[in-house]
Amino acid sequence: QVQLVESGGGLVQAGDSLRLSCVNSGRTFSRNTMGWFRQAPGKDREFVAGITWSAGSTYYADSVKGRFTISINNNRNAGYLQMDSLKPEDTAVYYCAVTAGFISPEYTEYDYRGRGTQVTVSS
Repeated sequence: QVQLVESGGGLVQAGDSLRLSCVNSGRTFSRNTMGWFRQAPGKDREFVAGITWSAGSTYYADSVKGRFTISINNNRNAGYLQMDSLKPEDTAVYYCAVTAGFISPEYTEYDYRGRGTQVTVSS
């Protein structure tokens, strides 16, 4: 059973940093790719970043490129989203998700998803 749990969200000021974590109940991820998505109030869910560890590749949305970094630990049982230089427009619920395939910007391509963690950035 894959159960993803996000943590690390909170209320910060513009310019601050946060690191989100995504764990699978302590177990190694059996999937190949992790993606982070976010959904702001009244907006559609959007792709933020993805990592395919078999290929060592990462991909970022233009809105976060250069500010966010996605990674996974060596044991492949936790993934992270380091968020620097946060902006008010980064305010959203952030979700992690995993898939056996490669990085996709489509949330529905990921077969296991967490419940999300709230990130609020004040100006």
